[in-house]
Amino acid sequence: MSDEQAERLLAATSMREDQESELSLRPRALREYIGQDKLKENLTVFIQAALKRKESLDHVLLYGPPGLGKTTLAQIIANELGVQLRVTSGPAIERAGDLAAILTNLQPQDVLFIDEIHRLNRAVEEVLYPAMEDFCLDIVIGKGPSARSIRIDLPRFTLVGATTRAGMLTSPLRDRFGVIHRLEYYRPEELEVIVVRAASILQVPIEREGAYEIALRARGTPRIANRLLKRVRDYAQILADGVITAKVAHQSLQRLEVDPLGLDHTDRRFLHALIHKFAGGPVGVETLAAAISESVDTVEDVVEPYLMQLGFVNRTPRGRMATIAACQHMDLSVPAALLPTALPRGGEDELPDGKQPRLFVDES
Repeated sequence: MSDEQAERLLAATSMREDQESELSLRPRALREYIGQDKLKENLTVFIQAALKRKESLDHVLLYGPPGLGKTTLAQIIANELGVQLRVTSGPAIERAGDLAAILTNLQPQDVLFIDEIHRLNRAVEEVLYPAMEDFCLDIVIGKGPSARSIRIDLPRFTLVGATTRAGMLTSPLRDRFGVIHRLEYYRPEELEVIVVRAASILQVPIEREGAYEIALRARGTPRIANRLLKRVRDYAQILADGVITAKVAHQSLQRLEVDPLGLDHTDRRFLHALIHKFAGGPVGVETLAAAISESVDTVEDVVEPYLMQLGFVNRTPRGRMATIAACQHMDLSVPAALLPTALPRGGEDELPDGKQPRLFVDES
């Protein structure tokens, strides 16, 4: 992930300032955790069953977009089980010996959290298989004819793996997880509760309408909601009376160039280029990225996912294409190439929502 992606206000990846405050804002128990109701219900049952049998919880895989609370859930699982949490990440474990050192220092029923588990080295992953399945380590000592293998028993532990790309996990690794859950984007009502809770912890006066205004623009992601809250707090303290009302939140987010759907300047530049410069597409991602002076990785990993979730962009074999909804949101003329698939079969000149299309005219 480039620095450009990491420092974008609406990026779901963690910023430096997030790491300073997330520990205080994170819930510590499942009853405090907001949203993801089905996941919470299932985890509650599994944790209570493990405690009743006095056994370690089965290995847990959490996957989904960044910023939805995978790390927080790992901490909650450890707290609910009453054990220690050991935290590491896939890129940090470079050699099999690194993993062996971590595993041999675990206490019975401890929780080991591996973030970005899809980025584990293949040699490290091979060592992890018997550790997850048989709670042992097979280590080869020496080289050549004198090499010998020894087996080290491990305490029974719980591995919690987190990934934003479940498809990149190998089948042998994925199959060794007994509990697999996907985290979904949050509804505005859930994010409103999260914003109110965070504001209470940060001792920021806020009205429910102001919290909802922030929640609407947070892209369904708690991390972004908390980040926007802190920026709106700054505006409220300097330009208002310190209370975050709906009006203060709206004006603050307008200054930050975050529109009511959560689109920022980069998103709008992307849509404007796709609709205006390339007549709605199809256009290749490399060409589109060059047109807005962004890297291809930024376009694919940061810009496009949310626009596709909104139904503003389609990925086709021929390239990216805008939708009529995107044209309407950007208040741009609908390119003629997009009209045939959107017009009713009767051939009327009305769009499905009753609006008259403005035909795109290429004056070049």
